[in-house]
Amino acid sequence: MYLKPQALAAAIGTLLCATAVHTANAQDAQSPNEAARTLDAVQVTGSHIKRAQLSGVGPVSVIDAQAIERSGATSVDTLLQRLPASAGFAGSQSNAYWAENGYGTTQVNLRGLGINRTLVLLNGRRIVNGGTGANSSVDLNMIPVSLIERVEVLKDGASAIYGADAVAGVVNIITKQGFDGAEAAVRYGQTTRGDGDETAVDLAWGVTSERGSLMAGINYAEGGTVNMGSRAPCGLAEVDGKLVCSGSSTTVGGRALLADGSRVNFNQVLGGNGDFYEPYSAAKHNYNGNPTLNAVNPIKRISMSVFGDSQLSENTSVFTELMYTNRQSDQLAAPGGLGVYRPINIAADHPTNPTGQDLLLQRRRLEEAGPRHFSQEVNTFRGLVGVKGHFGTGWDWSAALNWGRNTGVDGSDNVANLDRVEQTLDRRICSPVPGAAIPCGDYLGHGDLSREVLDYILYTSRDTGGNEQKSFTANLSGQIFELPAGWVGFAAGVEVRKERGWRNPDPLTVLGIGNTNQQDPIAGEYTAKEVFAELAIPLLQDNVIADSLYLNLAGRASDYDLFGRDYNYKVGLDWQVNPALKVRSTYATAFRIPNIPELFGGVAEGNLTTTDPCSNWSALPAGSTVRDNCQAYGVPAGYVQPGNTILTTSGGNADLKPEDATSFTAGVVWTPEFLSGLTLTLDYYNIRIKHAIQRIDGSTKLAICYNTPGLAHPFCDASNFTRNPRTGEVDFLSSQPVNAANEHVTGYDFGALYEFKAAGFDASVSADVSYLQRYDVRPYDGADLIEYAGKITGGRGSYAKWRGLVSMNASRDKWSGTWSTQYIGRADDINAARGDIGDHAPSVFYHNLQLKYAVSKALDVSLGLDNVFDKKPPFIQSYTDANTDTMTYDLLGRRWYARIGYRW
Repeated sequence: MYLKPQALAAAIGTLLCATAVHTANAQDAQSPNEAARTLDAVQVTGSHIKRAQLSGVGPVSVIDAQAIERSGATSVDTLLQRLPASAGFAGSQSNAYWAENGYGTTQVNLRGLGINRTLVLLNGRRIVNGGTGANSSVDLNMIPVSLIERVEVLKDGASAIYGADAVAGVVNIITKQGFDGAEAAVRYGQTTRGDGDETAVDLAWGVTSERGSLMAGINYAEGGTVNMGSRAPCGLAEVDGKLVCSGSSTTVGGRALLADGSRVNFNQVLGGNGDFYEPYSAAKHNYNGNPTLNAVNPIKRISMSVFGDSQLSENTSVFTELMYTNRQSDQLAAPGGLGVYRPINIAADHPTNPTGQDLLLQRRRLEEAGPRHFSQEVNTFRGLVGVKGHFGTGWDWSAALNWGRNTGVDGSDNVANLDRVEQTLDRRICSPVPGAAIPCGDYLGHGDLSREVLDYILYTSRDTGGNEQKSFTANLSGQIFELPAGWVGFAAGVEVRKERGWRNPDPLTVLGIGNTNQQDPIAGEYTAKEVFAELAIPLLQDNVIADSLYLNLAGRASDYDLFGRDYNYKVGLDWQVNPALKVRSTYATAFRIPNIPELFGGVAEGNLTTTDPCSNWSALPAGSTVRDNCQAYGVPAGYVQPGNTILTTSGGNADLKPEDATSFTAGVVWTPEFLSGLTLTLDYYNIRIKHAIQRIDGSTKLAICYNTPGLAHPFCDASNFTRNPRTGEVDFLSSQPVNAANEHVTGYDFGALYEFKAAGFDASVSADVSYLQRYDVRPYDGADLIEYAGKITGGRGSYAKWRGLVSMNASRDKWSGTWSTQYIGRADDINAARGDIGDHAPSVFYHNLQLKYAVSKALDVSLGLDNVFDKKPPFIQSYTDANTDTMTYDLLGRRWYARIGYRW
């Protein structure tokens, strides 16, 4: 019999409640000694069952409030991206121009598996996605660091516990509770070059009584600008064994292809000869865009938060979480270039053409208009209200309604209307007379464009969008019966969640008229209904081979209105061999559902450069696979591809299915008795992802299909391409995302903590080191394996095999301080030839120093210095910006900050 999810949830809920009441009555009668053997009331990330020790639920890193304060960070992403378990690409203030899912959005990427495979929670519950509409990840900007009690990072698959998207792990941000009094803090800092200033002001107030608590906070943070030209004066490339400036071929004078096949470039000197042109030279004419980009982009955010709870009765209370964040950010970009999205042909007899030949204006930068300014304003609301309570001995329950909504407006100035550009070139409708409705434009030569033409062709784009999340959760936990080794821990719950996203690009962008990527509107939603159960079963207690041995089981049934049912489970062992040694291991399944843009991204069509393998197939040798397949497909003999482009469909794909994953972790925790205060951990992880979502170029699909004997490859399916039965020409080709890739990640995490006293100081040394053994991606069946471990990529960031973070802390009387060192190991450029300059990045150490002095119990002063030795980022050939991997390395150099905090 197959039960519907609603019926299954109801049945399980009824059974669990009945069991809970029966067990609670039995526990009421237990003796004090028996009660002492129950689990301690501590719940940690990775389980809904209250546990005695954090190390018992998997590899978890904890960043507590003291570490957060010592770091001087003004945004959560700064803390998380320093963790060795973070890798690859995630948006931050220093690479926000490149961030997908909304410029200015900050994110976390565990294991380098992607931002949408790391689940971010706030107090154990989901958060609405951020960005500027139809996004797939949480914007960490919305959570003020001053309100955070700790951040728990579970580096393990946890879909059975938390549902979809917890493939690489879970980041659970826990806010402060029980705050009594008031606190104010002001922080200011900048680089030692005098730029990149940061300001933060935090105000918090709280009151706690026997009947409940209330905490409110207001937080303001502003980050300044660092121009890219100040850190990297120009883009670099290797020429004859030396690094030289290499700019963009979109020149300020205009680069053109003449009818005779020669390439020329027009006047580059402002105020020079407007009819001058000469042979194009990359070294002479290319454009240096670095001064018109930022290494760090400005951002402002203000947040208001209220957290409270109140007793309704002795065993029941109501709680609420209210948050609002306004984020304003912008990015600087080089002046736009014509000829990228639409060809510009100028006839030989055109009045502005001095060459006497028909020409194609391949690229022309609108330098006269000045740089473009991208901007975003995002408002994020989150409201949660719930009730919780306890009954019997050790039984807890909670139910909550969670609503989050994010709305954003973004756009750019100095965007060219391509229709109007054509109008200014059409001498039948434009006029050179001052004040004309349609002025005539001269695009051949720098400075030849008048202000009237610029005003006519340029506009400011405006896009709107948002995300919304509604959910209901209910959880129950306790102990159901006793075994010889102890009580069986239990948790269960239900969740109903609705996610919605939308984005409405500027109308000219939708029409393909704007000088930017054509986009269609996005709108979509889905609903998930889930039920889960979890058990912690004691197998041994005070045994000769184990102080304790627990079997942990979890299962989750999910029903998505778009994808149907999905089931995931988790099995784990927690073996306390003796007081000094613990062994733990888990095996789990996980899944990720396609996000709103992947599913509902507006379908767009465009002529993309594509090679058709069946072009002139009849001239191929008899018996060749391509010849046989083209003939079998019905392509006419003598068919020749009519051009070098094929109309290609891109965007989202409503037929996508969830990604499936399995993860295995095994680890040990050792606290040697011969050295008190020392804890050592070692964990191994192995993650496999099947049916991973990947975009595959049309040329690749066609080549693989026709090179597969018998047209047996899935890419030969009509969902990927079709041909006109009469002409043989490809009349439909899709590059939409598909479930085609497989990914495999393995590695080790090492941890150490040593707490001791020395020379009157309370001191500690902590180390967190991660070794990425392998990260292999097969984009589709039959494709060559791409090995990312130890590599730097041009768009996914760095996958250095070794990463580490070591901190040394000391305190005595009113003084305390921290010295931390972040290590990023050597990595090879995946696209560079061995031996070239920039073919690899050497190992890099970043050192940070923080000092704090408690003037009194109420007043404290902190000083910090990041990148103490002013370490410069390495040059990498496949750089994203500033001649380096901006997703990994520090662009700012040495910087300082000061903080004053007062409590009363």
